[in-house]
Amino acid sequence: MDDFLHRFFYTVYKNEKHAHENNYCKYNNEGLAAFTSSLYLAGLVASLLASPVTRKCGRKRSIIYGGISFLIGAALNAGAINLAMLLLGRIMLGVGIGFGNQAVPLYLSEMAPAHLRGGLNMMFQLATTLGIFSANMINYGTNKIHPWGWRLSLGLAAAPACLMTVGGLLLPETPNSLIERGLEEEGRKVLEKIRGTPNVSAEFEDMVEASKLANSIKHPFRDILKKRNRPQLVMAIFMPMFQILTGINSILFYAPVLFRSMGFKGNAPLYSSALTGAVLASSTLVSMATVDRWGRRFLLIGGGIQMITCQTIVAIILGLKFGNNKELSKGFSVLVVVVMCLFVVAFGWSWGPLGWTVPSEIFPLETRSAGQSITVAVNLLFTFIIAQSFLGLLCAFKFGIFLFFAGWITVMTIFVYIFLPETKGVPIEEMILLWQKHWFWKKIVSENPEVEKNDE
Repeated sequence: MDDFLHRFFYTVYKNEKHAHENNYCKYNNEGLAAFTSSLYLAGLVASLLASPVTRKCGRKRSIIYGGISFLIGAALNAGAINLAMLLLGRIMLGVGIGFGNQAVPLYLSEMAPAHLRGGLNMMFQLATTLGIFSANMINYGTNKIHPWGWRLSLGLAAAPACLMTVGGLLLPETPNSLIERGLEEEGRKVLEKIRGTPNVSAEFEDMVEASKLANSIKHPFRDILKKRNRPQLVMAIFMPMFQILTGINSILFYAPVLFRSMGFKGNAPLYSSALTGAVLASSTLVSMATVDRWGRRFLLIGGGIQMITCQTIVAIILGLKFGNNKELSKGFSVLVVVVMCLFVVAFGWSWGPLGWTVPSEIFPLETRSAGQSITVAVNLLFTFIIAQSFLGLLCAFKFGIFLFFAGWITVMTIFVYIFLPETKGVPIEEMILLWQKHWFWKKIVSENPEVEKNDE
């Protein structure tokens, strides 16, 4: 928004007005990149701090802490009078993201029955995409209010923050977390309530067993490095890393910038980013409907192939038809938006939700909280790296940026094909068996279990 740029990022505002300069480089500003990225850096640190809180105080407490941090961040941003206040608000929002992303997928995985776990876990990604879409719509509306529309836009983050805090207070704690903290009776009551039947003895026994093992491990982060946890650790690092290296965040964050760089006029960039947001939300529904039927591998590989195709097409169009001081013709601009939407659709039904679902369901209880922290921290680290470098990369690579991401998607599709076993319908407490049967991981997991026991 011009009012916002004029107040806090005057250089960018000035550059934007000189649109005849290098199309790919006019938004390359370190202050603007730092404003975007501070959120992810704060989230990264907070997600690691959230792990012991989630483990010792419960999933519910972490969700509430996240909500309170969001409220403080929204208030600081709405009332910002200088860049420092703006950045501090942004950092508090980051802390909220760290706690929320750490606790919510765990909460969903632990509350869901095995046959619905994939779909329920994807509600997390669906809610994220609906949030992105709502934010785009709010920006579109508040852009018309001068000169304080941006304050309303940033301050409205308090609405979902209130929902999260109040919701956190009203929700029950997960049975796994209660049992892990020694409240077995209470844990059983919650389990009977959420399963709708008193016949939960088998599942309850599994949880008690898992929690005994979990409580015997005092340093989950150290334990996660042991050989028997190697496949889960590899997935917790690579799944979120690959999810960001699809290039999705760059396209969603900088959609307005990207579309404006391509010569879309006036409000068109906001329309275009609202469109990509709506497409992302609706494609997540496809994934929710099919994940527990077709399985995780099918969706990840299929989505990967569709994304590679789309990125390559965009790169070819921009390479041939767009460059310094040139604008895309109307026909090609529409084509680019259509192909970008197809890319977003592919992400929305594959890597978007599954980048969170797979890591949150594969860890045994004793390392689950630590594993989720690693997933969130890696996700935010790569989000930070890409957010910080994207405008510079766009300026240097130009249309090649799309080929850069297409290359990564090729790597991740091959990775899933070779290394990820199918997890659909497998109860969380039995995941360990998958790795023991997998042609590659069984060599690592079953090597020297005695030696590890002695280490303990």
